[in-house]
Amino acid sequence: MLIYTSKPQIYNSFQYFIMDNSEIKAYWDKVAGIKQFTLGLRSDLLMQHINNPGSVLDLGCGNGRMLHELDKLGFSPLSGCDVSPKMIELAQKVFPKADLKVNTGSILPFDDNSFDTVVVLAVLTAIPDSSEQKQLINEIHRVLEPGGIVYIGDFLLNDDERNIARYQKYLKAHGTYGIFELPEEGAILRHHDPEYIKELLKPFETLDMTRVTHRTMNGHTSNGFYLTGKAV
Repeated sequence: MLIYTSKPQIYNSFQYFIMDNSEIKAYWDKVAGIKQFTLGLRSDLLMQHINNPGSVLDLGCGNGRMLHELDKLGFSPLSGCDVSPKMIELAQKVFPKADLKVNTGSILPFDDNSFDTVVVLAVLTAIPDSSEQKQLINEIHRVLEPGGIVYIGDFLLNDDERNIARYQKYLKAHGTYGIFELPEEGAILRHHDPEYIKELLKPFETLDMTRVTHRTMNGHTSNGFYLTGKAV
């Protein structure tokens, strides 16, 4: 999961738009092995559109929790990237045969057309800025083979009293309904309108979008989705 703080620097585990990442690395290095990530893979949805698993990138791999699952599904070779060297170190121990890289900039550290599949779990939620989300989607499209699959799991807008209150509270400060702050972590996160997600993913042909309920790292439930798209 990526986390944007209210400071100019952005504190997160899988950050792709970094001005100065020293503090980012320090934060995630500190919580590596402690922070629990809760959004699952849902392989039944992923594999609906994949007949022959090939190369895969776990974008925002963190401690490598998904690598074994992807391996069991037949994906090979396995790659991952994360901003935290400590997270990558843990992931390498979990799955030493994977190609894991520390990512420190707006360009993903992989060549064009490198992967058959890119998996992106709980990444968009921590990129509140729409232009930066679009930049990330374009990068995913770049590293995918033509006809390659992107599989995204993330959070949607909620209509309960608690979430509505915080969307409204931070609307003026951030300019987008659905962005909110977590005071205990100083984080800025975003829940998304489904129509916005469809517009964001226009570089891909949407093959399936399934509404689900996710559990957050703070123990709450949230509307969410899994989307499978094909690079066109």
